[in-house]
Amino acid sequence: MNVTDGTSMTPVFDVLTMGRCGVDFYPTEHGSLVDVQHFDKFLGGSPANVAVAASRLGQRAALISRTGPDPLGAYVHAALRGFGVDDRYVSEVAGFQTPVTLCETFPPDNFPIYFYRQPKAPDLEIFPEELDMSAIKLARLFWATAGGLSVEPSRTATMAALAARKRQHPTVLDLDYRPVFWTSPKEARDCVRAAVQFASIAVGNLDEVEVCVDTRDPDEAADRLLELGCTLVIVKMGPHGVLAKTLDERVIGVPVAVEVVNGLGAGDGFGGALCHGVLSQWPLARIIEIANAAGAIVASNLACSSAMPTMAEITQLLESEH
Repeated sequence: MNVTDGTSMTPVFDVLTMGRCGVDFYPTEHGSLVDVQHFDKFLGGSPANVAVAASRLGQRAALISRTGPDPLGAYVHAALRGFGVDDRYVSEVAGFQTPVTLCETFPPDNFPIYFYRQPKAPDLEIFPEELDMSAIKLARLFWATAGGLSVEPSRTATMAALAARKRQHPTVLDLDYRPVFWTSPKEARDCVRAAVQFASIAVGNLDEVEVCVDTRDPDEAADRLLELGCTLVIVKMGPHGVLAKTLDERVIGVPVAVEVVNGLGAGDGFGGALCHGVLSQWPLARIIEIANAAGAIVASNLACSSAMPTMAEITQLLESEH
């Protein structure tokens, strides 16, 4: 049973994410798609994965997205429910197909990804008038992605959802820059900078912060995002770890050593644990430590969604490090 706000039937979610969902087909062996023969099927899409990751850590999570009216769309619903993620805001779009994503794995650091979302993915057909704005406002944490800003009507819907939060903390913008989704880097920069004005937390890797604030220097990028009004900025620096910065605190999170199988999805595991840590009001250093460990666990598996760890698994990994 869902918790409500006490005055209406509007559900109060701990974590409400918005954006991509679909199906991942990942090869069960390393190498080129030309040569691999077998694939496993998983729930995919970064916002969907973040919701799954948060749910695995005990948060009441839901996703706002759309699928095609096809068997893969039905699978998305079944998978979300199986992971404990509320799917009431995931609807079908007639005439569209549920997106598929494939990848290649060349460990430890090369994982080409291929999105099959053309001519348009149904999760970009989210209309502002269809949003449950009460649920968005009431969510303890709202998570949107820059990918949802790439085309209309999702762009207007994402901006409306963020604006409805009135920068209520925590409101997260995942900078999530995928060049293939955009007509130009300038278009992405303009849209993402506009959206950052409504976020209290910004999360991105070096490429993503550069698109937004024109620098790859982690501290400088974090400072520029703080100047835009964020209260917490997370800059992922690859093998150099993670920089987390507020107006009065700076934390560097070191990577957790694991044997990497598939680096895709590690950021979503990190994101779900970040949500959990922020909602738990942990110290920033602990949040980053737990999030790094969660991402490492996902990276050590082929899957994304089904590899999202529990707190017991995260604790076990960290204890083995010491």
